[in-house]
Amino acid sequence: MRHIPTTMSTQHPDNASAPRWESNGDGFVSVAEEIKECAWCFQGLKTQEFMWDWEGKYADEAVIDKLFEQYHDYFKKHELGKDIFLTFRLPNVWKEKGYSLLRALMVVLTSEEFARDLELHTPPLFEAILPMTERAEQLMYVQDSFRKLARFKSKTFTHSTHPHSEMIHMIPLVEGVEHQVSIRKLLERYAALHRHKFRSKLPYVRPFLARSDPALASGLLATALANKHALSDIALFSEEHQVPTFPIIGVGSLPFRGGLHPDRLESFLTQNAGVRTVTVQSAFRYDFSESAVSRALQTLHQKLPKTETIIIAPRDRAGLKRVIKTASERYQISLRRMLKDVCPFFELVPRRRERRLHVGFLSYNRSVGTHQLPRAISFTAAFYSLGVPPEFIALGRTLASLSPKELMLIDRYYPTLRDDVLEAGRFLNKENIARLQKQNRVWASYSQDIEKAEHILGVTCAPRSTDDAVHGNLSSNLLLQKNDARAVRELITRTGVLRRSLG
Repeated sequence: MRHIPTTMSTQHPDNASAPRWESNGDGFVSVAEEIKECAWCFQGLKTQEFMWDWEGKYADEAVIDKLFEQYHDYFKKHELGKDIFLTFRLPNVWKEKGYSLLRALMVVLTSEEFARDLELHTPPLFEAILPMTERAEQLMYVQDSFRKLARFKSKTFTHSTHPHSEMIHMIPLVEGVEHQVSIRKLLERYAALHRHKFRSKLPYVRPFLARSDPALASGLLATALANKHALSDIALFSEEHQVPTFPIIGVGSLPFRGGLHPDRLESFLTQNAGVRTVTVQSAFRYDFSESAVSRALQTLHQKLPKTETIIIAPRDRAGLKRVIKTASERYQISLRRMLKDVCPFFELVPRRRERRLHVGFLSYNRSVGTHQLPRAISFTAAFYSLGVPPEFIALGRTLASLSPKELMLIDRYYPTLRDDVLEAGRFLNKENIARLQKQNRVWASYSQDIEKAEHILGVTCAPRSTDDAVHGNLSSNLLLQKNDARAVRELITRTGVLRRSLG
């Protein structure tokens, strides 16, 4: 069985501070810099996997050529595809145009020959992530397309005497809460199709649970519980079908996006027991001290593989799904009424990567009802920078509407909710909430959410440090200067540095 990495560095642009390796220190990581970043994550941080993202962004197609040429000695000793891993996140051709898919698959094929010629481990690339996976047939489509492409290349370009690998292992990235709570059906269908198509049992699978995008669409509470439900069903699928499973979870540093924070690892490990790989995003790598990041990674490497999945008791399953549905619906209703007040700030969040926009011919969109949403990082950055963390949207009113039995389910399956609320509560700005309330009554409901959450959870949300107090002052200035785009951009960055994550 191949080695399963514990930490996966990604290109998610949530860093407020500049990378340590960046010479100009502007915090913007260009496509040209991403090769250096990838090598630094392997060599400097010792993360075990790097996600090379082709979805919704520009990607350097010469990634393998450049890594092997510029860092040949390193990859001679640390073999790509055996000791450390580069994993492509493919575009979802059912959501965006498929030009990049063909390019990515060709890189997988040609990298095998290049590695062989350099006498390095082959194949260096053998897995790919499919974002927004909703049906097993989508995974099979990519695998079948890759096999046809490999055979076409072997038949047409006969200069190579070595046969190509014809199998690419698929990682289903499951995003919406409704898809996460039914992930077992997806995996069972995939296992059946794989056996039928390839005449072999699925050797293993690494189901990838999104954290940011479902939170964007359904809120904190629904997403955290859906993650927990999915982890349980993945373990049950593995046991019943005797297919090894190694779940991945995609998390940022702030609680809304998963809460993987160097100073809050015990809380994270408790909530995400059973996960085998975590994403180490830009904020985690660049907004904390190098020593804190190094210690945190060592802890993850030591402890995460030993955590055991919490299985949802049969008697709790129906109730948990009801709570997820209630929390999601209440969040969406409140968010739709808030968006017009926060929308102007989304586009002012500083860019950190060369991303394609969410508009136009090459775009893909995420939405709540008829409302188009920005990327999760911009969304989270805008709300936090205004002093209105999105964790609280509809949270208190949802908790107040639940029965004592349903509240017990939350205690059982989201034991770190209080910790997450306290962490988000450090950045509340009640002065800004009062200002917003004067122009839109929905913010009175947001105030109720804070009060009810504090009462039911038995916590008090307030700044806990001098930096938290400074954050509050800056967020007040941001709202007062909302018509000055340059000032707002600067203040979003400054508040991001204080909370150690842009969004």
